Amino acid sequence: MIEPVRFDFNEETAVNNLFQVKSTNPTILQEKALAEFTGLVNLLEKAGVDVLVVKDSPLPHTPDSLFPNNWLSMHEDGTLLLYPMFAPNRRKERKQTVLDALREKYRVEQIVDLSDYENQNLFLEGTGSMVLDRQNHIAYACLSQRTHRQLLDIFAEKKQYRIVAFTSVDSNRQPVYHTNVMMSVADEYAVICLDSIPDETERRKVSLTIQDTGKEIIPISMDQMNHFAGNMLQVHSKQGEPLLVMSSQAFYSLRPDQLTGLEKFNRILHTDLSTIETNGGGSARCMMAEIFLPVK
Repeated sequence: MIEPVRFDFNEETAVNNLFQVKSTNPTILQEKALAEFTGLVNLLEKAGVDVLVVKDSPLPHTPDSLFPNNWLSMHEDGTLLLYPMFAPNRRKERKQTVLDALREKYRVEQIVDLSDYENQNLFLEGTGSMVLDRQNHIAYACLSQRTHRQLLDIFAEKKQYRIVAFTSVDSNRQPVYHTNVMMSVADEYAVICLDSIPDETERRKVSLTIQDTGKEIIPISMDQMNHFAGNMLQVHSKQGEPLLVMSSQAFYSLRPDQLTGLEKFNRILHTDLSTIETNGGGSARCMMAEIFLPVK
């Protein structure tokens, strides 16, 4: 997780992230975002999750640095992937300090750097663009300005994944900018807004793929998606306990039967992330880049 030092509304990402709403009082954004970030870190650590926090640097200014999962993914074989980013100011988030911090504690066998595709205006924003079923080597991806099919195929070849690509739209029929806004895959279930997939054939393909892996589908509505109920992540504590992490906004948007369905599989952790969600257009899942690298 990347501790923010100059969090701000990002004009460059707002062009296709319709979840972003500019604050009327921007002067206190960093203070409030830092408090929310610290609250999430404390919540995770209290539950026994091992959290590696790297403090961002003031320069270059990277207003979205607390969403590291978009430029970085880590894999069990020691591979670290770097991704091409849509917004020019987000490309500056690929900082050596983060890679150095990982190398101190974990074995990095190789770095696969896809960032040169930015020069061709081709983008794939990590586990924002792709929701990975790591057990079954399936990458779910809704196509958008930030998620190009050519790069999905390159990822699939490099990591031996099967791609399940589709189109997802919001309530205004605009493309959903990141797949992890509308779905989350855990060990035994998947949370997904099937209503956001307008094509019946694609919707059925996604549903059948999830079911074929033996996972239970927990559907959410478009309104719940708009409250970041799709932007959740299952993590494990150091003792191996599965935990589902989400924002309080997402938690309180869920119905009692949905919460009961989720709690069959894992305990739920939630905390207020409203400043980050409103101005950054991302939530709890976006703030965590899962570490699967081998420990040194």
